[in-house]
Amino acid sequence: MEPRGLFITVEGGEGVGKTTNMQFLEDHLREAGVDMVVTREPGGTTLGEDVRELLLKPREEAMAADAELLLVFAARAQHLAQLVEPALARGQWVLCDRFTDATYAYQGGGRQLPMSTIRELEQLVQGDLRPDYTLLLDCPVDVGMSRASARGELDRFEQEQAEFFQRVRDTYLQLARESSGRYHVVDASRSLEDVESQLETVCTELLACWGVRHP
Repeated sequence: MEPRGLFITVEGGEGVGKTTNMQFLEDHLREAGVDMVVTREPGGTTLGEDVRELLLKPREEAMAADAELLLVFAARAQHLAQLVEPALARGQWVLCDRFTDATYAYQGGGRQLPMSTIRELEQLVQGDLRPDYTLLLDCPVDVGMSRASARGELDRFEQEQAEFFQRVRDTYLQLARESSGRYHVVDASRSLEDVESQLETVCTELLACWGVRHP
């Protein structure tokens, strides 16, 4: 029986460089010989990507916060059943761009929905499954939003006000403080080279802790 794989999540607000740094992590870990699956939330499956489109597309009518929350967990349930759980059971590592911590940050912190409701849905959909390791790419809200705006057209979340994103960031940092060692906070306000240096250190620690020797 294969040992269970490692579940790594990458979190952060808008403009922290998740896409670029996810690619760096993937390249670094694959180079070390890690058999892994790279995915994202919402998304990762055909159904999940359809839900992602519903969530991110700007729309004239406001989406109810509860509807948004339930859509996120519906996509997550499919993602876990179809992709994440089978990969972990095969012994593969899973590197995921956002997971339930994002729900606490965006729907709990940003939308100010009850954290108790999110915890109930988390237990219903995930059971005891939690990430083994979480990287939080963190930077001040004004820096992140400036970067996001420079990319072009903003999605539905990116169009929120600064106060929303400050609540998101504050919630992420609170989760990190309460994580009992699961979180590693990366200063994403620095240069790309500096951020990659921080990530390389994290990768080395992960590989050592989980018995993978870098060639």
